[in-house]
Amino acid sequence: MKSEVFHTPNAAGWNLEIRRFSDPARLDKSRRPIVMIPGYCMNTFILSYHPAGTSMVHYLVEHGFEVWTANLRGQGGSRRIQGPRKYGFRELALVDFPRVRDFVLANTATEAKIFDAVGCSLGATVLFAYLGHNPEQHGIGSLVTVGGPLRWNRVHPLVRALLSSPSLAGSVPVFGTRQLARAVLPALQKAPFLLSLYMNPKLVDLSAADELVKTIDDPSSHLTRQIAHWVRNRDLVVGGLNITHALHPVQTPTMVILANQDGIVPPEAALSVFDHIGSTDNEILRVGTPEVPYAHADMFISKDADKNVFEPMANWLVRHY
Repeated sequence: MKSEVFHTPNAAGWNLEIRRFSDPARLDKSRRPIVMIPGYCMNTFILSYHPAGTSMVHYLVEHGFEVWTANLRGQGGSRRIQGPRKYGFRELALVDFPRVRDFVLANTATEAKIFDAVGCSLGATVLFAYLGHNPEQHGIGSLVTVGGPLRWNRVHPLVRALLSSPSLAGSVPVFGTRQLARAVLPALQKAPFLLSLYMNPKLVDLSAADELVKTIDDPSSHLTRQIAHWVRNRDLVVGGLNITHALHPVQTPTMVILANQDGIVPPEAALSVFDHIGSTDNEILRVGTPEVPYAHADMFISKDADKNVFEPMANWLVRHY
């Protein structure tokens, strides 16, 4: 698999890090490129890394896709040059993502004029906001969300407690999150209740904890405050637009992938997009069983993620050309 790194200015004082993954011998140029957006406190590392098997990116590339991963401002290798440090949903969805879109379409090795988008966790919400503001001329052929919330029809009690005060949630700058996670993760293995909000330790090889934490970034306090308001109000408002209502005219085929015991984004929140998006060409992939429950991170790094998540995703994308 070939990996290429690019940096492109977003015209707002940040250089965004974009990576292209492909295998020239396997690439089907008739397919649309895939653009992946990571979530909150997350960068794209975990999309192309798996502790004990094939990553999401590797699987898709092996099956003929060109895959692009994008770190928006504050994520991964994206760097501030002279732009504002403060950012939220509007900046991510209406400034950074359109720049990623334009860069991918200008540089893809495929023959496509549009692309498919995969939103991971809060990355899906960024895509919802982008679509809400661009319901017709958006360039997305098909949309896949992996544990991505639109409307908070249900919130885990612990998440609700942590975000109960928007002013408090967004008032404390947080640094060293990755180092903290590296120190705490081994201890959390002895507290399965807390860890189960995010992953099922029986499904994930945690011996590579030092590698896994590379996907963790420090949170934006302004974005955290916006998330707290969103959880309280249920509907997300970006740039003065209620995104829940704004998705009604969007006709993009959409696949929702959810984990049956996701403590971060409960199934009700992940499925809420289907109550509001205009598309009728939709599919739900529920991962996990009562005997083998899946949590949020398991959709990316569980031992059987290739069979349970990546393969159905690839098959669905192929069916929508």
